[in-house]
This record gives sequence, C-alpha cells and structure tokens, in this order.
Amino acid sequence: MERRRVVIIGAGPTGLGAAWRLASRGQRDVVVLEQEPQVGGLARSVVDEHGFTWDLGGHVQFSHYPLFDELMETALGKDGWYHHQREAWAWMRDRFVPYPVQYNLRHFPPDEQVRAVRGLLELSHRPKSDPRNFREWILATFGEGLAESFLFPYNWKVWAWPPERLSADWVGERVAVVDLDRALKSLALEVDDVSWGPNNTFAFPKQGGTGAVWRAVGRLLGEGTLRLGVSVRGVDAAQKTVELSTGERLGYDVLISTMPVDLLVARTSGLGAGAVQAAGLVHSSTHVVGLGLRGQPPPSLRSKCWLYFPEDLSPFYRVTVFSNYSPATGPAPGSTWSLMTETSESPAKPVNGALVEATIEGALACKLIESRAQVLSTWHHRIEHGYPTPSVERDAQLAAALPALEARDIYSRGRFGAWRYEVANQDHSLMQGVELVDRLLDGVPEKTVGSWGSQAPAPTGPVAAAAARRARP
Repeated sequence: MERRRVVIIGAGPTGLGAAWRLASRGQRDVVVLEQEPQVGGLARSVVDEHGFTWDLGGHVQFSHYPLFDELMETALGKDGWYHHQREAWAWMRDRFVPYPVQYNLRHFPPDEQVRAVRGLLELSHRPKSDPRNFREWILATFGEGLAESFLFPYNWKVWAWPPERLSADWVGERVAVVDLDRALKSLALEVDDVSWGPNNTFAFPKQGGTGAVWRAVGRLLGEGTLRLGVSVRGVDAAQKTVELSTGERLGYDVLISTMPVDLLVARTSGLGAGAVQAAGLVHSSTHVVGLGLRGQPPPSLRSKCWLYFPEDLSPFYRVTVFSNYSPATGPAPGSTWSLMTETSESPAKPVNGALVEATIEGALACKLIESRAQVLSTWHHRIEHGYPTPSVERDAQLAAALPALEARDIYSRGRFGAWRYEVANQDHSLMQGVELVDRLLDGVPEKTVGSWGSQAPAPTGPVAAAAARRARP
C-alpha cells in the first residue's frame, strides 16, 4: 500500500489550489485523485461532436483576491483573455429588462411599476425585522410588488426549493438589495442602472472555455501529482486509507476532500457522530443544455452576456450567449453561435424528460431564436450536485459535520466540500484550497470559508511537522 503525506480528492479549483499551494511551499508528497479524464471539476469544459465548446454552467472570471489574479495570468498569460463589460438582462413581459431589475423599474409594465414602488415605500415606514428565512428576507427587503413580479418566481426556478426552505444568511453580495432613492431616480430620469455587482466586468479565456484555465493550472503541478480517471470508493478514517476504483488502497496523513461532503460522509467509516449531520444537507441538480446555432446572433443578443428568465415560458432560469464570450467556442466563428441554458431540478421541482425539446421551445417563445432551422447541434449534461442549497438548517449541520471530519485529519472544502454557496465561485473555491494549506502549515485562520469551530490556532499536524523539519538549519 502506497502512503502519501497529503491526498486530495478532486482536481477542481479547490483541489488544484491546494496542490499548487503545497507545491509552492515545498510539499512534494502529494497526490490529487480525479474521477474525470481531465481536471477542472465543475469548471471543466466539453467539446461536443459538432465542435462546439461548452462549460458546465455560466462561469466567468472575476476575483476578490490578488493571488487568484496572479495565478490566472500565470496560467494563460496576459494575452490569453478576453475582457468584457457585463450585459445582464431579464426576459419578462415580452421584453428585455436590464439587471438588476429592481433598479430598472421603468422597463416594467405601468401597473407593476406602481406595485413595486408602493411596496418599497411601505417598507420605508416599517421597522426593521429579523427574517427567519429567504422568503421573509425578500419581502422585508423588496416589498410585495417586486417579490411577486420577479424575485419569488425567479428564485424558485434557480433554487428548485421554496424560498422559505432557504436561510437569509448567505445573501451578501449575491443579491442586489434595493436603494429606494436609486430605484426612483432611474424610474424618474428614464436611465438604466446596470453597474451593481462584483462581476460587472469579467474575463474569459480566448481558447478552450473555462476548462482551459484549470488545465493550465494542472500543468503547473509537479509530475506525478495528478491521477485522472480514478474515483474514490471509500475512506477508512480510523486507518487513514482511501480505497480507489482500481482496487488499490492509498494511505494518507492528511486528506483534503472536495467531493460533496454528504457523499464523503456516506463513503467514510470511523467518523464521529457529528459527521452524520452532513447527510441532511440539501442541494439541487443542474441541467446544462447547449444550442449550437447557424449564422450569427440577432441584434438583440449581439452584445448581451447572460439573461434571467423568471416566467414559465421556458424551463431554464438562465441563458448565456456563450459565443459572445469567445468566438472560438464555436466550430466556425462568424457563421455559428451558441446559447447555453441552465435548468434546476430537485425533489420539489422535477424536470420533464424531454428537456432538450422544451429548451428549444423556450428559446422560441422567449425570442432567442427565430426557427428550429437555426439549431445545428444540441448538448445536454446533468450535474447531480449543481447548487449547494443554503437551507435554514445548513449552518448547524456544517458546524457539526466539518469539525467531526477534521478531528480525523479530513478537511472538506470547495463548492460542495464546504457547502457554502456564498463563497463558491472559482476564485473563492481556489482560495479555499490555498487558505487551508496555509492553515495546516502555519496555523493561519481561513478567511474565505470561515470557521466552524475547529480552526487550529497553531500548526500541529503532520504536514506542518514536515515543514518544520525542513526549516531547521
């Protein structure tokens, strides 16, 4: 049985970030296990049989961290990127409404403008409340008019769970709260307000889709670090071994897992009682349907980036005009273009089996395409773990499960490893891996994922011990 000081499960942004940080700090006794034949995880890209490139969802590159920016430039170079000004819109009431819709009420039908403003004015006279869930937060923040027009129907389509199942603690910069003066100014002066948000400018690789970024990061790792096409059947926390799909057993001193923490706990023996709390975590699945199209985008879509769909005209909640990110995402730039749609699924919101057909019908109904004759190819991929749902119970479940894992030298991080949607972008995910390594080596608290009651104040584990030995003269 082979033994490694650090075993990492998953070669997505978090696993690659941890491996890169370990390598940069002189740790070579590391292996990264990835069940797919390529790196990237949920940020990888796929090329279909017609030559269209697809991401597994609407990914763009923007950052909260200088270190992430530096790594991205190292990976693809300064000239490997397109830089875009975000154009995000909602399609509702047979028209495009600039995003955030709450700051662009002038595009609403008159009766909905009145209801939205009345709701906001009523809120301005009410005392502040302490919402118990996301539904109550929406009503307390936007009023009934905006809630009924956009926020309730759209969030149902995104999350695939009723908003009362979600907490309000995750919102942060994910939802644009409304400023009454700002909303009224846009309405009275008849000007669009579209500058909100951390991703109002973003970058995208010139070649290869988002997956090109993570393939390049993977190439920065030492030879023999990555093992692709190998999945984890089980983990023995007491013996500190991982059983692989090949039948091998791999020993470890520290295990960093980026697989969904509910699956990790289900496949791990020898854990403390608190870990079983992970079994109650809630998620939704995501269907990505790509439409490879003949010709060029119509004038109405030629500069748009992505679109939101709150109405029942379509199954999808978001559509990316993917060819606008890079012409190289299509097989014949200039004569082909592409739309990438996302549809959510959960036990509360099942998906029709004929989703590709429903997607084409929705694209026609929402005037994204003019006829079926434009459709050159279709591509459909279902992601079981699509969104880590920030349910009302989530924080208590994580506060029990993650420390129980860490007591066994198992660290669960990443979009589904830490189950924190609010810090699950690509930059957040990479930094979860980086910051965990710094914590293990130096005892530095992790800022991105936060603390669930188990962050060691000083380095004490086997990884840190090896680093201390090397530092001795």
